[in-house]
Amino acid sequence: MSDKLSTCLYTLTQHDKAVSCVKFSYNGNLLASCSADKAVKLWDVPTGKLVHSFQGHNLGISDASWSRDSRYVATASDDKTVAVWDIHNSEQVAKWSGHKNSVFCVNFNPLCNLLASGSTDETIRVWDVRTGRTLKVIPAHSNVVTAVDFSKDGTLIVSSSYDGSCRFWDTASGMCLKTLVVDSHSATSHVRFSPNSRYILASTLDSKIRLWDFYSSRICKTYAGHVNRLHAIYSCFVVMDQSHSYVISGSEDGYIYVWDLQSRQIIQKLQGHMGTVICVSAHPREPLLASSALDADCSIKVWKLID
Repeated sequence: MSDKLSTCLYTLTQHDKAVSCVKFSYNGNLLASCSADKAVKLWDVPTGKLVHSFQGHNLGISDASWSRDSRYVATASDDKTVAVWDIHNSEQVAKWSGHKNSVFCVNFNPLCNLLASGSTDETIRVWDVRTGRTLKVIPAHSNVVTAVDFSKDGTLIVSSSYDGSCRFWDTASGMCLKTLVVDSHSATSHVRFSPNSRYILASTLDSKIRLWDFYSSRICKTYAGHVNRLHAIYSCFVVMDQSHSYVISGSEDGYIYVWDLQSRQIIQKLQGHMGTVICVSAHPREPLLASSALDADCSIKVWKLID
């Protein structure tokens, strides 16, 4: 990125409590946000205007996931349920129970016929989206499952946990194929596949983010400088072009950190939130970033990234 700092385009402040998650739709037109205030809100990306607010969970919401056609949003809630919302018809079309405790994370597979959810009950559930039936219950970890993500072809699920591990699961069988653990055994607060699914980006509560090679099970890069010791903070990839790729994360010091993917150098620190920046999301096509913050702030910001 250039010496010119990325700029905040607008700030959204209509949630009443901590904004736990923000996600751009795959077509890039909408931004979904969810909060401890039990609401799911949809925002028009070009203008920042509120499009719709969904209510239907009985407790706060921790995570959200878009379907690839940008029609549906799935949410994970402390009320132990997973819900699916139809954006076109502005309604809740499904609400599934089965987890024995708070649902912490959720993700659609690429075909959008399956959903994976992770819970503080230490399990992953794989749901049939059409019927709402639980296809698999995987006793995945020995602590909270903090994130689940499908590989590019949908054949693998990666999960992370406060037990300090990342695990890879065969989607069809539910079998564990591989476990990755850092030497420090620090709690793993978030994980996601790279766009080509060869790598995973794993955040840990020792204020480190590690890029793992799936095939060799080795750490390729480590990113540091931010503060992450208490919360499950999201990180993401931003690919501006073939020669400019970045890793971006929130931080407990109120900044958003931008690292060069290859050099691991901090390129920018974006300042604007008053509290812990819990979530970041990269726009699928434009150089835009969304961020959200916890209770001291409760805001969402959309940033224009300068390459």
